[in-house]
Amino acid sequence: MMRVAVALIFLLGGTTVTGADKHLGVATCANSMCHGSAQPFEKSNVMQNEFVTWQENDPHAKAYEILLNSESKRIAKNLGIGPAEEAPMCLTCHTDFVPEAQRGEKFQLSDGVGCESCHGGSERWIASHAAKDATHAQNVAFGLYPTDEPIARAEKCLGCHMGDRDKRMTHEIMGAGHPRLSFELDTFTWLDPVVHFQVDDDYLKRKGDFNGVRDWAVGQGVAAKNLLENLTDPRTAGKGIFPELTLFDCHACHRPMDGKQWARREGTGLGPGVVRLNDSNLVIFRLILRAIDPGAAATIAEQTRAMHRATLTDRVALNRAATSLKSTIERSLPLVSQNDYQPALLKMVLNKVLDEARRGEYRDYAAAEQAAMAVQSLVVAFETAKMGDENRLKAMSAQVDKLYKQVESDTNYQPERFVSALEQLARLAP
Repeated sequence: MMRVAVALIFLLGGTTVTGADKHLGVATCANSMCHGSAQPFEKSNVMQNEFVTWQENDPHAKAYEILLNSESKRIAKNLGIGPAEEAPMCLTCHTDFVPEAQRGEKFQLSDGVGCESCHGGSERWIASHAAKDATHAQNVAFGLYPTDEPIARAEKCLGCHMGDRDKRMTHEIMGAGHPRLSFELDTFTWLDPVVHFQVDDDYLKRKGDFNGVRDWAVGQGVAAKNLLENLTDPRTAGKGIFPELTLFDCHACHRPMDGKQWARREGTGLGPGVVRLNDSNLVIFRLILRAIDPGAAATIAEQTRAMHRATLTDRVALNRAATSLKSTIERSLPLVSQNDYQPALLKMVLNKVLDEARRGEYRDYAAAEQAAMAVQSLVVAFETAKMGDENRLKAMSAQVDKLYKQVESDTNYQPERFVSALEQLARLAP
């Protein structure tokens, strides 16, 4: 089954500054006896070729270079911000953009999104993390970012792959030519050949269990929370009479006017002609909760409808509704993060994905895109748990590819075909 990034690889991660530790630069990790080996070390508790994997295969390493191409120059010219490779608007996600005072001697912005963009400034842990008796908890105490924790990793990735209060993706930037942002934590974690770690016995001993379905579920909740934080931020009130339009579903406006494609979505409670918020992550998160905590799922469903209705009232009502919804999500995230996602629950979640399809909740393209990545994570989990015979699992994997075909193009997306492909896959489930 193809592990596919639905969004353009142009959308590269950046750094979220979480402390004042200096960032020493990728060169400090590149020694062949550290992380710069050409081949993995057999007897090491880490692969030790992480730098080479990043440098040769990881799009994050090319993030700065992208700012030099003709497309980036065109976007920067449209925005009137000068050279893209010098504009903080671009550098904040295309590089490890920490303040000057936090840059070590070997640090270079031109390295793109490097080791410390994700793992945190290494000033205190660069030496200690290689000690024979060093523990992961000790390294984290010295400033290593806990990427093994799904909530923390989701927050780190979404800072750039979705945008947060410090790093804005605005409608102005998209109007200038930047691709639409789309992200899902589990799918993007395993995009080959980016992965530079192995979930082996040593990994499990140091960091605990790695569960892709859990990461998918947590990622949806964190993304939904992120949306609500951006929505309630006073800076997203917009300029002039328009709000910040990236918070809304793109295809509520960007669709043919003669196609008669509009249809009611009960999950929003809105009538025709209303530009609705992009609630794709909320749709997916509440279907996860329907299998884990039905009461919380029902609360989120009602609060989501209340938030959509509040968009027709005023900013005060919208902020109140979004804040209530955010609180419910924050209370639910620990439960989602701590669940072990046993096989019976996986099948239940897949059924909930199909239920939402039949209710018309994937009529918006963004939700369908997230649902396709959700199904992929579930099918990979079925394969890992050996749920069903080999032929059945191969058939499910092939059907996931067909499901992805339905969301290859946002302009050609047809909800009925997507639901049909999803129903065919559900019939194959063990």
